[in-house]
Amino acid sequence: MSVLVLLVILLLGLVGLMLVGALAYAVHRRPTLSQPLTVALAGAAVFTAVITVIVSS
Repeated sequence: MSVLVLLVILLLGLVGLMLVGALAYAVHRRPTLSQPLTVALAGAAVFTAVITVIVSS
């Protein structure tokens, strides 16, 4: 695996963490939407799946 691919995966992971944090914050501000932990974990699961597909190819 080249260095470029590893850097892209790292950046994708960082963007994923930012997205999960933003989802948790948005749901925390509006509790009627859902439980903050559930939304953050769902976002984390999606990004984990995407990163796994990229790494495996």
